[in-house]
Amino acid sequence: MNGATVMTNVQPIGVFDSGYGGLTVFREIAALLPEYDFLYLGDNARTPYGTRSFETVYHFTRDAVRWLFARECRLVILACNTASAKALRTIQQKDLPVLAPERRVLGVIRPVAERIGAYSKTGHVGLFATAGTVRSESYLIEIGKAFPSLTVIQEACPLWVPLIENNELTGPGTEHFVRRHVERLLGRDPAVDAIILGCTHYPLLSAMIARFLPAEIALVSQGPIVASALADYLRRHPEIAGACSKGGRREFFTTDDPEGFNRLATLFYGSSVRSEKTDL
Repeated sequence: MNGATVMTNVQPIGVFDSGYGGLTVFREIAALLPEYDFLYLGDNARTPYGTRSFETVYHFTRDAVRWLFARECRLVILACNTASAKALRTIQQKDLPVLAPERRVLGVIRPVAERIGAYSKTGHVGLFATAGTVRSESYLIEIGKAFPSLTVIQEACPLWVPLIENNELTGPGTEHFVRRHVERLLGRDPAVDAIILGCTHYPLLSAMIARFLPAEIALVSQGPIVASALADYLRRHPEIAGACSKGGRREFFTTDDPEGFNRLATLFYGSSVRSEKTDL
């Protein structure tokens, strides 16, 4: 395969992330919708997005969407909380009507926000996320639309992503930082009975996080919810579903070194990955 060419009659669903985390969402989507063709793009050369401004994240994400559109993607999933929080709305409202009004770009925040109420009996929900996602207040806004009476407690966990990307999923250092953020969140609201993992990296720490949570607290990962929501979306929009090709293909691209990407991507995706380098 060549990153600069497109296979004839292939119109895959595009999945984009600033790096690796979106692979935890992609693996759930691909497992639920195995018949579809998918193209994953990781902008590893410009990661992390979480510490960047709204304007920068918007420009980077728009570059990625254009790249995926150029490869015949009719539907693009921003499998990145930062891109969903800082760029999705502008792309949907400003760019799509000009670039491709018949195509769609969806994110990962709204599907979780629209379903989180089912996980909580107390009406108090927690959120672990990057500092950028917390500052954007996107979860507060979207959950407020779906469940106005829910109380949401946000906790930024800035060191979790670097720990995960260094494959430090266990050990005293990781244990310290996981315990600290769990205790902070629950200390601010002991009534919390459901916690969203609001970063696509965080499912890799779910076992460690669960060690410090009471058994009755639900730990909610985005991947299964986003996959289910996408399947529902395709059922409700047959014109989009019909435009996406179904050959079971999986292609992976990175803006950085493919060998390095492949090694760490396997950790997130759960099976071996073979990627190609591309430029945006």
